[in-house]
Amino acid sequence: MTNTPLLTTLLPLVSDLSRDLPDQERYRRLLQAMRGLLPCDAAALLRLEGEWLVPLAVDGLSPDTLGRRFKVSEHPRFELLLSRPQPTRFASDSSLPDPYDGLVNTPGATLEVHDCMGCPLMVDERPWGLLTLDALTPGQFQSLELDALQAFASLAAATVTVAERIEQLALRAEDAHHRAEVYRQASGQDRALIGQSAAHKRLLEEIRLVGGSELTVLINGETGVGKELVAMALHQASQRAAKPMVSLNCAALPDTLVESELFGHVRGAFTGAHGERRGKFELANGGTLFLDEVGELPLAVQAKLLRVLQSGQLQRLGSDREHRVDVRLIAATNRDLAAEVRAGNLRADFYHRLSVYPLHVPPLRERGRDVLLLAGYFLEQNRSRLGLNSLRLSSAAQAALLAYDWPGNVRELEHLIGRSSLKALGQHAQRPRILTLEASDLGLHPTEPVAPGASAETLQAAMPLPTGGLREAVDDYQRQLIAACLQRHQQNWAAAARELGLDRANLNRLARRLGLR
Repeated sequence: MTNTPLLTTLLPLVSDLSRDLPDQERYRRLLQAMRGLLPCDAAALLRLEGEWLVPLAVDGLSPDTLGRRFKVSEHPRFELLLSRPQPTRFASDSSLPDPYDGLVNTPGATLEVHDCMGCPLMVDERPWGLLTLDALTPGQFQSLELDALQAFASLAAATVTVAERIEQLALRAEDAHHRAEVYRQASGQDRALIGQSAAHKRLLEEIRLVGGSELTVLINGETGVGKELVAMALHQASQRAAKPMVSLNCAALPDTLVESELFGHVRGAFTGAHGERRGKFELANGGTLFLDEVGELPLAVQAKLLRVLQSGQLQRLGSDREHRVDVRLIAATNRDLAAEVRAGNLRADFYHRLSVYPLHVPPLRERGRDVLLLAGYFLEQNRSRLGLNSLRLSSAAQAALLAYDWPGNVRELEHLIGRSSLKALGQHAQRPRILTLEASDLGLHPTEPVAPGASAETLQAAMPLPTGGLREAVDDYQRQLIAACLQRHQQNWAAAARELGLDRANLNRLARRLGLR
């Protein structure tokens, strides 16, 4: 390879170093230029985060790749690339499994990668990540000079360094560098906030905005959208990140134990109280207390909780002694708490104390192609769990995910990918190298929308009116759903609760109301 094509490719990227570009655009140009210089079917830029490699940009790979998180120890090619300072080219007949098998986005082509090469990116003399190139044609990289990839990797390292320096300068201007750093750590690999949609970016911006404050945050959103992950990100973005974050699911406890869990108790406070016990407030002192399902709190406990929030003082159950606590409160609910106030189920003063900063988490159906990134994340988890070389979605399966309405949101998607992967694997007598999930494996049936302006007769035909009223029809449907789920799990209530995406205590409470227990 002559120097002229190399210089022609590198010069625009050198020019980009002095430009203020969004990170995604900067990385996209980088990969596009690399594919022009070193012809291949796919290229990727991955950042090393602890023991994981996180894709920042891909070109030629399926969209769900951006949501995957690759554990280095489970991918020998990645391990080898990171262990060598110079570029590495793998032989076409290498026996090492390729992480991108089945992910190269070339219609009608073979699923297995045949040629692979890559190079570590070194920033401040430490491995920052990887550049990888893959080809479906055997021997495609044999004539390529590794020096060209090494030169490109050096420029790539400069590119990511510039991107990070620009970000750090902006953060210093807001005096928020520490908060942003710990927020990035909150997107850990087994608890990640993943997405690129406009709705998801707005959520991240709000987390960044309010995370560093001391304001009480009320997270609202449908079941399964990831409210607890948002609470963790808020804590990690705060000045309290080094202190504990303590969580309590308010719906998971009997009313008689909620007060003890929150405020603690002394010996003899009630039957079974054999010693003193600190409550969640004291355990979270200096940090954050996260109350999930906060709308489930009894009215009497709401009044006591309000006093603690206002004064910072509490008394353990059965004690007159005051304890002072310094706690930031984050609460979450999937209920309309304003309606609960009107119904008399929630104190108005407690509601206003909680909702100092309301934060809405968008449902999955409003996040567009984020569903594919999240699917990729869960696919990689299940690939590792099932011991597969590759777990992928067919194009029809991707279309099915995009067309579905996701009433259970991200939790429903997680359970669907796990269930479908296991069922699809069970259909093979021998373990395949690449397991492809088809649309039929997912079993999703998108709801047909009713045309705008449809007549009342059309609406009634599409959705027959219940004979006993809406509430009775909903209750009857819930009875059928719970009964069928229990039958599938041989009356195992815990397993049924997991499938339904409910807390077990909530399911028990609902079952009692419906007359099932």
